[in-house]
Amino acid sequence: LPALLLALVALTITAAHAQTPLRVRGTITSVDGNVLSVKNRDGRDLKVELADTTAVAAVQAGKLSDIKPGDGVGATTRPGPGDTLTALEVHVFPASMPVPNEGHRPWDLEPGSMMTNARVTAVLQSTHGRELTLTYKDGAEKILVREGSPVATAVAADRSPLKPGEYVFFSAVAGADGKLPRAGRIQVSGDGVKPPM
Repeated sequence: LPALLLALVALTITAAHAQTPLRVRGTITSVDGNVLSVKNRDGRDLKVELADTTAVAAVQAGKLSDIKPGDGVGATTRPGPGDTLTALEVHVFPASMPVPNEGHRPWDLEPGSMMTNARVTAVLQSTHGRELTLTYKDGAEKILVREGSPVATAVAADRSPLKPGEYVFFSAVAGADGKLPRAGRIQVSGDGVKPPM
């Protein structure tokens, strides 16, 4: 019985691990049919599958001055002074798109970074930039966005921007039975603007 119990626990852990999204940041090295090859930011070569449902979004530069109350944004942050977080980047969601994965959670852009996806409920000008209040279902965060911090938005595109040399960011779910990880939505650089998160 103990051996069976251990086997079931191991199977459960393996299944959970298999569904853990893999975040990929890197440069496309090739596109072969539905297989995208990427050199990850740590130098690893990865291959992922593009499903029929895989969405592609091209990244465009945005302006901090254009962000206003009611906008849906995602902000990657590091701890700042007092209870304010300092933005490493802000990406603005299209107006027609609901805020995805709303909330405040750990992120992996750099050690100790956090991600907040929420609606802007207040904008205050400060001596160092703008302070955004981001409000989500379970709380709110004050985030200082310094002048010059990356601000971007991503617009729906076909697969033509997916070509060698372009930079991408996406999450992929590990495949089962030897299949490649599958990407759900890929953000790709456009006009020299990289996905910032």
